[in-house]
Amino acid sequence: MNTLDVEVTNISPFGIWLYLKDSEYFLPYEDYPWFKNARISQIFNVILQSPHHLYWPELDVDLSVESLKHPEKYQLTAKCL
Repeated sequence: MNTLDVEVTNISPFGIWLYLKDSEYFLPYEDYPWFKNARISQIFNVILQSPHHLYWPELDVDLSVESLKHPEKYQLTAKCL
C-alpha cells in the first residue's frame, strides 16, 4: 500500500480528520475516544493494512473503512444487559 493512501490531515480539540482514498472523514473524540488522550505521533502512525482496514499500532486501534463511511451501522457503545 502507498503510505499516502491514508493520512491524518488535522487534529483538533474535538477530533481528528482522516484523508482516505479521495475522501475526508471526521472522527470526533465522542465517538472515537481512543484518540482523545493519545500523543500526536501515535495518531499520525496509521497504517492502511488492506483496502478495508485501518490500524494504529501504538494505540492498538483497528477500524474498518466501512465504519467510517457508514458509522450508523457500527455502534461503538456497549450496553449492559
